[in-house]
Amino acid sequence: MSIATLADVLQPALKGHYAVAGLVTLGWEDMRAFVAAAEAEGCPVILQAGPSCRAHTPLPVLGKMFRHLAEAASVPVVAHLDHGYTADECRMALESGFTSLMYDGSRAPLSQNIDETGAIVEMAHAAGISCEGEIGFVGYANGENSAGTDPDEAAKFARETGVDAMAISVGNVHLQQDKEGGLDEARIRAIEALSDVPLVIHGGSGVPVAQRTALATGSKVCKFNIGTELRMAFGQAMRKAVNSDASRFDRVSILKDTHDPMVQAARTVLSAMGHEQKGI
Repeated sequence: MSIATLADVLQPALKGHYAVAGLVTLGWEDMRAFVAAAEAEGCPVILQAGPSCRAHTPLPVLGKMFRHLAEAASVPVVAHLDHGYTADECRMALESGFTSLMYDGSRAPLSQNIDETGAIVEMAHAAGISCEGEIGFVGYANGENSAGTDPDEAAKFARETGVDAMAISVGNVHLQQDKEGGLDEARIRAIEALSDVPLVIHGGSGVPVAQRTALATGSKVCKFNIGTELRMAFGQAMRKAVNSDASRFDRVSILKDTHDPMVQAARTVLSAMGHEQKGI
């Protein structure tokens, strides 16, 4: 299976009533483990390069890494730019081989967000790839507060931008380390009643697993972004590998010990997306 666009994996998810996980990558070790997990689960996966990943590794390098993994995979793999903040950054991702651009204009007024996101959608579609936008700002744990998505504004945003997926703010926050919260399902129902665009939940690590599965199989939420819980799993595996032998210094040897734990952590995430229930 070659590399896929976001629309390639989300439209079947929308019709089949399951979701696809957008797994936030930071380097070769985790992205390789995520693809191995998707192959083991027999489901598509979205590899995401967010701002911190891009600060560490240039977009052209990330594009080649994602494509290398995708072209050898037995399942669809999407190369996704997560939280692109400028047109130049989105254009560079496109030129670097990414198959999906997420433009984040959620801090801007609605009209500006629509205009800017619409321009990225046009650029993406002209190149045969996908675009995700965000309406309603999703905040950060112990940081900026969220601004919930207004259903009528979401419908206008979806209609006027032509996005392939729409990230919404419904009680989710980025970087949440526990799952004590939950999403505002009434707001989700109000949004999905006004649009057929697949919905995206950023900050999915903070969403209780049972609610992820329920929404994946019973709503238009077709994509959950998962980062923090996987970074925590990587950190735990790395700490164990380093502490197991004080004389170890070779990083290739140390990092090799993170692979199996990361595959298992990613499989746990993927298995909650509703594929098994739908026979995918």
